[in-house]
Amino acid sequence: MIGAPGASDSPGTPTTPAAAGAPGLPGPVALDLTGRTALVTGAAGGIGRACALRLAAAGATVRAVDRDASGLTRLAADLPPGTIEPRPLDLADLDAAEQAAAGTDLLVNNAGIQLVRPIEEFPPDVFHQVLTVMLEAPFRLLRGALPHMYAQGWGRVINISSVHGLRASPFKSAYVAAKHGLEGLSKTAALEGAPHGVTSNCVNPGYVRTPLVERQIADQAAAHGIPEERVVADILLADTALKRLLEPEEVAEAVAYLCTPQASFMTGTSLVLDGGWTAH
Repeated sequence: MIGAPGASDSPGTPTTPAAAGAPGLPGPVALDLTGRTALVTGAAGGIGRACALRLAAAGATVRAVDRDASGLTRLAADLPPGTIEPRPLDLADLDAAEQAAAGTDLLVNNAGIQLVRPIEEFPPDVFHQVLTVMLEAPFRLLRGALPHMYAQGWGRVINISSVHGLRASPFKSAYVAAKHGLEGLSKTAALEGAPHGVTSNCVNPGYVRTPLVERQIADQAAAHGIPEERVVADILLADTALKRLLEPEEVAEAVAYLCTPQASFMTGTSLVLDGGWTAH
């Protein structure tokens, strides 16, 4: 089984997409989150780490949640003291997840796990685990976070979905089911939160250069019986117009934009970063 994203090799300061290998793209959006508290799940690596660094750079205090305690320690070491609050936590502990979200102004549901298997070979216990971590835990985190957001009349809920929240792929039944469910949960939160100044949106990346995807390439190669280099070209990027992996920092910029005043009318929608995949 492929676990949640682990610690990445990201540098200590947030990088722009251009610095991360996507030349020609603009720098970070203007964002001031001074005095705000953000909670980011799966924060020890990959997209979660990039989001934690980006929101901290905007002035937020970030509750960084991950089951990888050592990865959280490395994340905290890369920023000034007090910027990051490491919260080692397995999101399968749903009560603890709900409690961890209390008092947050901004919630980024990012943590994910993946297993690539045909449905008839998919272990039921892993299917249950994927749905627990990637759908039920975000629901419980929302339960914990919304009372504070409602009370102050402001909040931002950002769910890191996927192109697989909009499209299916074979051999990913649990992941696709969880992401489709997250899309519905996000839209429901948008409708309920609107009268209270709370927006809820999904960010839908294609394949991102993360440890999870790097491990998935090996898993796909085994499932299809082909070399790993063919997985990227023939499977991952087959339907993508832009033939490169997305960088975690690009996803973090989309998250940052959804927190700006300019995005205050965006709610209940999906911000797709798929390189043209769904344009077909």
